[in-house]
Amino acid sequence: MTRILLVEDDPAIAKNLNLLLRGEGYRVTHAPTRREAVELITENGFDLALIDISLPDGNGFTVCTEVKEKQTIPVIFLTASDDEASVVTGLNMGADDYVTKPFRPRELVARIKNALRKNCGGQALFEIQGVQVDTASGVVKKEGDEVFLSALEYRLLLVFINNPKSIIPRGRLLDELWDAAGEFVNDNTLTVYIKRLREKIEDDPSRPTIILTVRGTGYRLGGTEDVS
Repeated sequence: MTRILLVEDDPAIAKNLNLLLRGEGYRVTHAPTRREAVELITENGFDLALIDISLPDGNGFTVCTEVKEKQTIPVIFLTASDDEASVVTGLNMGADDYVTKPFRPRELVARIKNALRKNCGGQALFEIQGVQVDTASGVVKKEGDEVFLSALEYRLLLVFINNPKSIIPRGRLLDELWDAAGEFVNDNTLTVYIKRLREKIEDDPSRPTIILTVRGTGYRLGGTEDVS
């Protein structure tokens, strides 16, 4: 199970994040202060750290330094500050991402998955019935020829390949697309994007074998083959 260190001094935010991340299958260890976070880093192994920059006994930059010295794991900063100086400071210290409060839950989950995939040498190339998806470069090919997807079409495809064994409800897809694009995506629009994506990657869009409809629920991915 993926282990996440959550460094957050606000009890309400920490509680909500705990519920969100545990619901995604992560094991969460919470530290409300810099001191407790440093102790946990020394004594335990984690796969990712979510760190609030403003802490009662210091700042998250210090915690980030401690993390990077002791463990090779991604760090995502959580902060109410969106000024450029803080962003640059965090990234220069080795942070892998920077999320400004308030943030959409599904956006945070997507960023966590992305950081974990990049850090642990996770699978970057997927083969789906002749369609190759290189998540490192963002390139999609079908039988060797590049397929050009819009940002939303690509994000939609990523949701499926990141959840290859799950039935994905339409509501979750709507949340994922909204988080990724910041655009209004309603149920009818989702149907249009599914149709467009099928037209680009399916051999016969009228009889899809890659993106399958689960009647009354949502969609799921057809058979996949890991190639890296």
